[in-house]
Amino acid sequence: MNLKIKYLYALCISFMFTAQSGFSQSKNLPKLKVSKNQHYFTTEDGKPFFWLGDTGWLTFGKLDRDGINKYFQDRKEKGFNVVQVMVLHNLNVVNVYGDAALIEEDVAQPLTTPGNNFSNPAEYDYWDHVDYILDVAQKNGIYVAMVPVWGTNVAKGNKVSKEQAQKYAQFLANRYKNRTNIIWLNGGDTHGNEFKDIWNAIGSTLKTNNPDKLMTFHPFGRTDSSDDYHNTTWLDFNMFQSGHRRYDQDTLPGSFKEDNYKFVQRDLTLKPTKPTLDGEPSYEGIPHGLHDTLQPLWKASDVRRYGYWSVFAGAAGYTYGHNAVMQMFRKGDKPAYGNKVLWYDAIKAPGAGQIIYLKKLMLDFPYLERVPDQSLVANQGEKYDYLVATKGKNYALIYTYTGRKIAVNMGKIAGDKVTASWYNPSNGQKTKIGIVANKGTQEFQPTGKKEDGNDWVLILTSNK
Repeated sequence: MNLKIKYLYALCISFMFTAQSGFSQSKNLPKLKVSKNQHYFTTEDGKPFFWLGDTGWLTFGKLDRDGINKYFQDRKEKGFNVVQVMVLHNLNVVNVYGDAALIEEDVAQPLTTPGNNFSNPAEYDYWDHVDYILDVAQKNGIYVAMVPVWGTNVAKGNKVSKEQAQKYAQFLANRYKNRTNIIWLNGGDTHGNEFKDIWNAIGSTLKTNNPDKLMTFHPFGRTDSSDDYHNTTWLDFNMFQSGHRRYDQDTLPGSFKEDNYKFVQRDLTLKPTKPTLDGEPSYEGIPHGLHDTLQPLWKASDVRRYGYWSVFAGAAGYTYGHNAVMQMFRKGDKPAYGNKVLWYDAIKAPGAGQIIYLKKLMLDFPYLERVPDQSLVANQGEKYDYLVATKGKNYALIYTYTGRKIAVNMGKIAGDKVTASWYNPSNGQKTKIGIVANKGTQEFQPTGKKEDGNDWVLILTSNK
C-alpha cells in the first residue's frame, strides 16, 4: 500500500494509540531480574543469566521477514541471548515494507492500523513488524534490548518534548506489557547529562508501567549510565560504552580509553550496588577511531580482549558488535564507517563465533558466587599486558591478552593443591598443565610468543 494512502487510512480510523496484542506468541521466555547479590542477572526462577549481546541496531527498519529469521537463528546458534536494537533510529524511519513508524514524525503519534495480517498491506504496519521480530527472537531464546528513540533525535533540533516522550513511552509500555523478552535501553548513544527531563520521563513511565522489565541507559562513547542515572528508580543496571578508540587516539581528560575494565571496577564501588556491562565496545570490522577509514580494523582478538577484561573485572555480561551487522548493511546501502561487507556475510565473522567461549567458561563454574579479585595477580601489568582475575570458592580464572607469563599469588581459593589448566578463548579448548601447591607464588607460561592476540585464560580449580 502506498505510504500516503496508509497514513490517511490510519488517520481515518483513529488518532488514538492502539496496543494490539500482535501475533500469537510461542512460549514466553523467563522474566529476568537482578541477582540477590546485585552483581549479576538471573531468570525469575533463580538460574544464572549471562548477558551475551549483539548489536543489531537497525534490525527493525532494514530486515524483512526472511532476514529476521536468518539473523536470529544464526545468533541463537552462536549462543547470543540478547540483541540490542533501535525502535526509532530517526523520526521519519520507514521499514523495509515501506511502513512509517510515526504520523508526521511525532513520537506521540505512532502510526498503527487495525489488524496485523502480513498478506494485507493495509493491516500490516511498522509496529506489527516489530511484533513479528519479537516473536522470532522469542522462538530463538533471545531477549531484545530496545532503545525507544535514538539519542540524536532528542539532542538535535528539539524534536521531542517531555510531554511527547511520556505519551510515546506510555504507548510502548501498553503495547509490550505482556512481553517477557524485552529489556529497555533508555537513551541511545547520547550524553546522559543533557535532556535529562526527557530521559527521566521515558525511564520513569516505562518502569512504572513495566516494573518487571529490566532497564538501563545506553550512553555516549566512553561514558557510563552511572554518571547521571545510577540513583534513579528506573535504572536496574548500568551500561557503559567503552567506544572504538585506541590508547593513542583518545585525548579526553580522565578517559578510560581501551581499559574497559575500569568502568566495571568503578561501577561496583557505587551504592546501591547494581550490575554493569560494556554495551558497546569496539566493533569487529570497524576502523580504529571509528571515523578514520584509513585506520586498521578491530579484529576478533580485540573483541575477546574487551569481553574477558570486563567480565573478569565483575561485569554481568558483554555485548559484541560488528560494523556491518550493527547497520544491517545491504546491497545499495550507503555505508557508514567504511564498511564494505554485507550483513549476512558479516554474521559469520570470527569474533561472533568465538565470544561464546566466554559465556561457556563463566557458566562452567558456580556463577553467582563469582567475584573479581586482582590480588591473585603478582605481575598485573598495564595496557595490553594487563592481567585480570576472577574467582569463586573453588576456582580462579586469570586472563592474559598477550600470552605473557602469569605470576599467581596462591592460597586465594580452597585446597592445599589446585589443578591448573589453559583455556583458549579462540576455540574453547582446555589443556591441563598439572597439579600445583596452593601456596606462595606460582608462575605459568602460556604457549606461543608474547604478542597481542595470543590470549589465554589460566584456570585453577581446587583439588577435593
